[in-house]
Amino acid sequence: MKKSTLRLTRGAVIAALYFALSAAVPVITYGPVQFRVAEALTLLPFFMPEAIWGVTLGCLLTNAFSAFGIYDVVFGTLTTLVAALITSKIKNRWLAPLPPVLLNAVVLPTMWHFMGSDEMWIINFLSILASESVILYALGEPLVIALEKRLK
Repeated sequence: MKKSTLRLTRGAVIAALYFALSAAVPVITYGPVQFRVAEALTLLPFFMPEAIWGVTLGCLLTNAFSAFGIYDVVFGTLTTLVAALITSKIKNRWLAPLPPVLLNAVVLPTMWHFMGSDEMWIINFLSILASESVILYALGEPLVIALEKRLK
């Protein structure tokens, strides 16, 4: 298979997986207390550039069903894209989760604040920081380790 076809296919599969994982458990996918299992895939750009567009498209599709509407589609998706681009430049596997963790922890509470959230920004920040850290270090890192071994 041509390399470009393989990359396009991988990106599409990642997008579909992201959306499917999010749709499977919607109750924990959205909001200030979220454990979006699909976020584990945001580490894939660390060693697979085509994953940048895969996780971005998957996030866009997922956010299209968010109660936060177009704001989540635009700001949530852009946050995922920027985090994926930064993750792709990181050389240390253990630091790779930091862009999605930190960017989501800052951007999402800020978006909710401007949308009129009653909760204090710091509470939402800490909640997203904790939940993203758990998902990315408990699920994302083992995924990266397993795939690194398989793809070498």
